[in-house]
Amino acid sequence: MEHPNKRLQLLPKIFLIFHLLLWCIIFQAQALTPSKPIKTSKNKNSATSASAIFVFGDSTSDPGNNNYVETIFKGNFLPYGRDFANRIPTGRFSNGRLSSDFIASYLGLKEYVPPYLDPTLTTKELMTGVSFASAGTGYDPLTSQLSNVIPVLKQLEYFKEYKKRIELEIGKQQTEDHIKKAIFLISAGTNDFVVNYFTLPMRRKIFTVPSYEQFVIQHLKHFLQVR
Repeated sequence: MEHPNKRLQLLPKIFLIFHLLLWCIIFQAQALTPSKPIKTSKNKNSATSASAIFVFGDSTSDPGNNNYVETIFKGNFLPYGRDFANRIPTGRFSNGRLSSDFIASYLGLKEYVPPYLDPTLTTKELMTGVSFASAGTGYDPLTSQLSNVIPVLKQLEYFKEYKKRIELEIGKQQTEDHIKKAIFLISAGTNDFVVNYFTLPMRRKIFTVPSYEQFVIQHLKHFLQVR
């Protein structure tokens, strides 16, 4: 049997791998967009190379979707959000903005990426991008079941729903053109290990750490291939 301390020693490597993967996905997506100069949000009237930002993943990019889900994984209470105006928690697992918010701001799209499940979103807010992320989720389907949060494949279903909503406003062809120029950000994977593998025995009975890594990577590949 693998010693618990050895498994814990692997955690920093696992975190590093998934965060490196996150940034690779960001910059690969950016490289596929037209090569126009990127402006900051200080000049909101200037064109950017990205039409919108779409975010998928876990608590690292959930701006409040879990506020609309029956789960204990919520960030809608202090000290979360204490650096926002009026110290109001938004559902972000952060004292302020998330990395996805900073990226959207840098691209000149918006200061905050809103949660897709927010029923008050306007068409204008939808057009510049939303987050489908759900704190506590992972690529392993069991991970989201444990926390009763939104699975990553369900997040893709919400994205398909999003496209239909936009098509009603601007038509199918313009929607396709709009999405082709968008940035896609994915940040997940740590919960598969922290909440699932290292906390509960189910996956450890089946997988070693290396084999579970491959299992998670296969689910990530499937996520990227689903249309």
